[in-house]
Amino acid sequence: MDHNKLAELLFPHIDKKPEDYEKMYPQRQIPEGAMITRLGPSPTGFIHLGNLYGAFVDERLAHQSNGTFYLRIEDTDDKRYVEGAVETIITSLDFFGINFDEGALLDGEKGSYGPYFQSERGKIYGCFAKELVKKGFAYPCFLTEEELADIRAAQEAAKETTGIYGKYAEKSRSLTYEEIEANIASGKPYVVRLKSSGNHELPSEEIRHIEVEDAIRGTLSMPENDQDIILLKANGIPTYHFAHVIDDHLMRTTHVVRGEEWLMSLPIHVELFEKLGFQMPVYCHTAQLLKLDNGNKRKLSKRKDPELSLDYYRQEGYHPQAVKEYLLTILNSNFEEWRISNPDAPIDDFKFTTEKMSSGGALFDLNKLNDISKDVLVKIPADQLYDFLLDWAKRSRPEVASLLEADRGYVEKILDLGRTGNKPRKDFICAKQMFDFISYFFDDYFVIEDTIPEEVSDEDAAEILRRYLDSYDHSDDQSAWFDKIRAIATEMGYAAKPKDFKKNPDQYKGHVGHVSTVIRIAVMGRSQSPDVWEIQQILGEDRTKERIGMLIV
Repeated sequence: MDHNKLAELLFPHIDKKPEDYEKMYPQRQIPEGAMITRLGPSPTGFIHLGNLYGAFVDERLAHQSNGTFYLRIEDTDDKRYVEGAVETIITSLDFFGINFDEGALLDGEKGSYGPYFQSERGKIYGCFAKELVKKGFAYPCFLTEEELADIRAAQEAAKETTGIYGKYAEKSRSLTYEEIEANIASGKPYVVRLKSSGNHELPSEEIRHIEVEDAIRGTLSMPENDQDIILLKANGIPTYHFAHVIDDHLMRTTHVVRGEEWLMSLPIHVELFEKLGFQMPVYCHTAQLLKLDNGNKRKLSKRKDPELSLDYYRQEGYHPQAVKEYLLTILNSNFEEWRISNPDAPIDDFKFTTEKMSSGGALFDLNKLNDISKDVLVKIPADQLYDFLLDWAKRSRPEVASLLEADRGYVEKILDLGRTGNKPRKDFICAKQMFDFISYFFDDYFVIEDTIPEEVSDEDAAEILRRYLDSYDHSDDQSAWFDKIRAIATEMGYAAKPKDFKKNPDQYKGHVGHVSTVIRIAVMGRSQSPDVWEIQQILGEDRTKERIGMLIV
């Protein structure tokens, strides 16, 4: 077979050679040790936690090493393409502080290694496919869908590995130039396959094993590839296997971060790099994101788990800093220890390393995210917290946004309630919960949610509120204010201290805490809240008295 002649037959429109693209995309001039990483999502319209998980690793590796992080859109599957998906990817990741140095951007492309959309790189893939054909490493395959189905059925019946290899590839591999030319002339569709060097017929002990140094998992050893995988589909579109090898080489990617589901394909990629004569990047195969479900670990599911979608965190209003802090706890095993030693340090001061990443399943725990979120939000000043809450409301709850905008100073006081001192309250988790937590400060959202303590009768509750209203002086300091509540309690037969009631429950109706709870529910509608005196100072005298008076029958 004259492979040069075959290459010209298959790719008459390809006039560039690999060396032309090597010159077009030269080695990057980067500092020693700098890493070039990429994110390569498909524009399917669904951006999920796994994308952020991987992007965060990419971003940290690149930016900590003074390297480059770029976005490549892998849009060769037009059946899965969703209009506006690229914008969704970029804006969603930008919300979490993941920004790209080059690649596909909202206003076009930036960088010298594009196009950054695989759908626009067809001639590049054709060039390298042509080169593989020239070297005898690839060939046209005219197997029909029916023939492929028959082969698969025979393999399954014989309990053999499915695919095109060995004897199943022989029919296509052995075609003469004249037979190939005739098939093409008759319009018979074909794909271009890799002619693998692996031999499926060898005894297992004689099969060549490859070794790859994974930055997370260490040395990986596995049998070499023996499948004649498709490089170019019948429509000329490349498969992921082929396209990513060429793109990562020409874009000079040094580290490829991807999920462990790609481990099974690694032998294919190793063979492609070898046959193309490219140096392999460093692969970093991350652990799968798992969750506990009835005591069992399972993969996060698009159908079952709303928290898999990045949109969930934006709708709920999780602060991007909290999500990133949480991701670092499951990405690097030493992050939590570092955070304890550096409670106020910016997250970028943490030295992220692939060596501290787990190769086992990464357990995603929404409750732990909530705890970390509390720690993060308590450190954010009230004015910044206000901006964050307002941005969320404008996006998700416009009717709430108008309330927040009406009096910024009032809302900032609310948000700062109980957050000072040595033991600040950690009440806030996300914007949605934040507003629910403070909603009683707004008359339109004020409702009585809880019931009075069982130790207090309805008659006593009304009397407590009457006496409280009669003695109320908005200028009282906290000490004088509580002294009045204690006096009301003792006058009505309640213990002045909870411990007195606990010691002698028969001597009292209840204790001062039960009395103050009646007042708390009247003012806030809830039995649990920050300090009542501080809340009243923010509500103001008129609103406080009005709420108390509403419950006096």
